[in-house]
Order: sequence, then C-alpha cells, then structure tokens
Amino acid sequence: MSNRPVAVITGATGGIGRAIVDRLAPEFDVFALGRNHVLLGELDTLNGVRAVRCDLVDELLNAASVAGLQEVLALPRVDVLVHAAAVGHRLSVELAEPAQWREMLDLNVVVPAELTRRLLPALRRSEGTVVFINSGAGNGAHPGTTVYTATKHALRGLADSFRKEEAAAGVRVTGIAPGPTDTSMLRGIVESAGGVYTPEHYIDPAEVAAAVHLAVSAGPTTQLTDIAVRPRIELADR
Repeated sequence: MSNRPVAVITGATGGIGRAIVDRLAPEFDVFALGRNHVLLGELDTLNGVRAVRCDLVDELLNAASVAGLQEVLALPRVDVLVHAAAVGHRLSVELAEPAQWREMLDLNVVVPAELTRRLLPALRRSEGTVVFINSGAGNGAHPGTTVYTATKHALRGLADSFRKEEAAAGVRVTGIAPGPTDTSMLRGIVESAGGVYTPEHYIDPAEVAAAVHLAVSAGPTTQLTDIAVRPRIELADR
C-alpha cells in the first residue's frame, strides 16, 4: 500500500459497499472487508484495494479466529471507516424469533460498534471520519420489516451518541440514510412480499457512494452529520 489516506469498508461485496470501494479507491488505500471470495477476488485486482475475507460476526463477536482482520485491526491510522455491512429480511414482531432478532442486531448494530471500538485509536490518531450506512427505515415506522427497522433506529442512536463522545478527539461521524436502493437485499425484501422488483425505480448504489465521498471530503472545520439519499421520484408517488 502507499502513503495515501486509509479507508476501511465493511460489506464491500454488497451493492452499496462495492460502489463505495469504487468511489474511494482513486484517493484512498482501501481495505475492503467481505465474505464472498469471488467478489473479493475481483476487488483485489483494483489499484489501491486490499480485499480482506472475514466474517465480522464470528471474528468480532464470537471469539473466532481474527486471522482475516489482523492486518486491519493493527493499522496505525484509519482516515475513513465505512460501515456498509448489513442484513435485512421482511419480518414482523409476530413472525420474528429471537435468533432472527439477534442475527440482524449483531451485524447491523453490534458489529459496527465493536469494529469502531477496536479501530478507535487509529481513528483518533488521524482525526478520521466514521460513516454509518443507515436506511430510510431508521427514520420512521416500516411495518412488515420491523426487525430491520428497529436495528436501523438503534444504529442512528449509536451514531448520534458516538459523535458527541468523540467530538473533542476530532473524530467526525456521519449517518447516511439511503431510500430504496438497487441491491440484492432490497430485491429479496420486495419479492418476499410478493412485489415486482423494478430496478429503475430505485437509487443507483453509486449515488449512495457519492454521498459517502461528500461526507469524507468535508473541510476541516465541519462534519456532515446526517445525509438522506432519496429516489428522484418517491415510490409512493409512482
């Protein structure tokens, strides 16, 4: 790797995560974290990108081997940390069982908190920026996806509280809340509800990546705390 600033991106093999890697790689040395070895192989061919295969829940929360994460956790400085890894299913309170609650809470909330904690010295050293990829579901009621919605409300609380905790250390915190974005996760949610998945009605992941770039490029006297990324035409208006 070079002497460029360092970015760590989770969920790098997902739709939004991959778009963020593509957007930041020209300016940052990127550590792209994910589980899909085929897609990670593609990322590893990009200039300035180091693909890291790991299971964040197992390695951060379940005391499994951290072999995949060792290099990342040992970084002396981290200029940008983007939490893009997430899981979402269509589950109501009536249908969700404890294991399903734990699955989403672990990856969507506890993993971002723990990885941030482990990288906090490196973030403080660089007065870096932490970006939490939230969701429009984090700002309102979304019946039918109650478990996912609850995790995103929790993630917003995490980001807002962490921002105040780290203000004196110079760490900036941004929450980005995309509306419906063209990803495999959204496709699964729409189709599980019997809907028709129409990609052109949804946000291009590259537009979410552009919002991330805006946040991490903010000047030294400011931080962009909350960014909502909405479709040009809201689904309810079609």
